[in-house]
Amino acid sequence: MDNSLYNETTNSHLQPKEQLVQIKRQRKSLTIGVPREISFEENRIALAPEAINLIVENGHKVIVESKAGDNARFTDNEFAEAGGEIKYSKEEVFKADIILKVAPPSLDEIDLLRTRQTIISVLNYTTQNEVFFKKLAVQKTTAISYEFIKDKADTFPVVRAMSEIAGNAAIMIAADYLGNTEYGKGILLGGFSGITPTEVVILGAGSVGEYAARAAMGLGAMVKVFDNSIYKLRRLQNNLNTRIFTSIIQPKVLLKALKRAHVAIGAIHSPEGITPCVVNEEMVKQMKEGSIIVDVSIDRGGCFETSHITTHSNPVFVKHGVTHYCVPNIPSKVPHTASYALSNFFAPIILNIGDQGGIDSLLKYDYGLRHGVYMYSGILTNKYIGNHFNLPHQDLELLMAAFH
Repeated sequence: MDNSLYNETTNSHLQPKEQLVQIKRQRKSLTIGVPREISFEENRIALAPEAINLIVENGHKVIVESKAGDNARFTDNEFAEAGGEIKYSKEEVFKADIILKVAPPSLDEIDLLRTRQTIISVLNYTTQNEVFFKKLAVQKTTAISYEFIKDKADTFPVVRAMSEIAGNAAIMIAADYLGNTEYGKGILLGGFSGITPTEVVILGAGSVGEYAARAAMGLGAMVKVFDNSIYKLRRLQNNLNTRIFTSIIQPKVLLKALKRAHVAIGAIHSPEGITPCVVNEEMVKQMKEGSIIVDVSIDRGGCFETSHITTHSNPVFVKHGVTHYCVPNIPSKVPHTASYALSNFFAPIILNIGDQGGIDSLLKYDYGLRHGVYMYSGILTNKYIGNHFNLPHQDLELLMAAFH
């Protein structure tokens, strides 16, 4: 026998091979808690009945607080028929392994958390303070912000879904007020044979801008899109498969477009967190009387100098003859649809957590989910938050290695 061949074969079996040492993960049955949202005008719910049914059919337990789906037009009976357990006490819901919320937990809700629970919700760090993070740390919470979770394409799927809804809804809202003789001019948004079509100016060529443009063009309006990113403007045209008017934000060109516009949509997204104000008060004064501004970016400061936050119950105000709609969280205006969008995102994550044996096991290899973690077992892991609030923070990768 050829000894060299024997040695080579033997040594090859002694080499560590990843496929030979995979550890079989132990599937884990989870309990998911879905509390009723208490944040002002938050009408959405994290899981729709169909998603709850899917989760329960896969061996997990879902506890839903009574009336949690009322504002999104889901009844307790629908959740119960889907397999969810209805509880009338928020304390009972917060006994679950994973708490699933739309809005951030309130300080009172954080007090209900048990040690080492996981909570998945939006973060909205611009509205938080250091007390929020310190309270989570005391409970040794693992907290995940769903707006920061990435998919395999390295994009933010929840942000995109809510942006698509906001873009479509912004045009529907503008159409409603434009046709209203009290706030608008009684004009039908769009085009009609023999009549000059209405003009829509959109600030921002991201997801909100794209879907606002789609909706406006679908109605027959003339659309002009402004953004300081040539890449975004080119991508927008490619996605729409048509050559609409686009321009970088040049004040003279923008003012000329605003003077002719019936509707202006503010949809600029800034990675720094604060939206730049690109339309000053003097420019708004020169817009048509009865024209409509929908400032979708108001939750990050707004694109228009004349904007200030309004509510779903009192959504508009008129300034310089221009109607302003400046409600943050526009998707909450259509909570049934928005809840389904959130539910379609959350359900697969919950199933993956169970299949991988728990949140810690899934975080080991799921980079996209790890990107949403801002606190792990009570230790702040988001560098930006730590610097912003002057709080100590540690690298998540090192923490996970230390814990496991």
